[in-house]
Amino acid sequence: MPQGKVYLVGAGPGDPDLLTVKAARLIANAEVVVFDRLVSPEILALVPPGTTRIYAGKQLAHHHLVQDEINELLVGLGRSGRNVVRLKGGDPFVFGRGSEEAEVLARAGIAFEVVPGISSASGCATYAGIPLTHRGLSQGVRLLPGHFRDGKTLDYDWARLADPECTLVIYMGLTNLSHIAAELMGAGLPADMPAAAVENGTTPRQRRVLGTLATLPELAAAVELKAPTLIIVGKVVSLAGQLDWFCHEHDGAAAEAAL
Repeated sequence: MPQGKVYLVGAGPGDPDLLTVKAARLIANAEVVVFDRLVSPEILALVPPGTTRIYAGKQLAHHHLVQDEINELLVGLGRSGRNVVRLKGGDPFVFGRGSEEAEVLARAGIAFEVVPGISSASGCATYAGIPLTHRGLSQGVRLLPGHFRDGKTLDYDWARLADPECTLVIYMGLTNLSHIAAELMGAGLPADMPAAAVENGTTPRQRRVLGTLATLPELAAAVELKAPTLIIVGKVVSLAGQLDWFCHEHDGAAAEAAL
């Protein structure tokens, strides 16, 4: 039996118009689509009728399939001779564990390709009117996960992260937002540093909360933000009101939380 091929495809942050041309083509021609929880309904709607769909979603403390099972599934599908698209939210190599899946496929001798996607950091920040860098406000960007595996305590070098000249983008950090804010302030980052939380960024369900490092945890809790929510901390957040474009065009669910 001829071997198939597994495509590790970045689905971007949610807006289907942000898919790469290659990603859209692969989805349209897939025989099997294995998709994550973070792949938006709008993108899943592009999967042709009759294509086998397999949900492999994971969220904090609740995994539909654990990573080892996903790895075994991809190897088995690759050996079945079919065209397999492994759809992952954002970019497969940015906190998407795509490199781990690629390693497993490589060891098993399964042909694979990696298709980059617009990262959640880039897409959600842009749709929230927040540039990740800006002359005079931010000299760099740091991306970090907001929780560790198996519920381990975050043990970052907070003093190094508390750089007022750098933008912090925190993935999956909603649950630990109060702890993260306290650690950063304790390490010297000003309590009035602008900060934002963006829920379901780039989609019609986007909600944005603007505040400061000190106030953001309470503000996010007040409007009951849910995952997926991206946290952005840095002076660039102060430009959100000036650079708005998406929330002005999309009223209702997409509009900024009134705080």
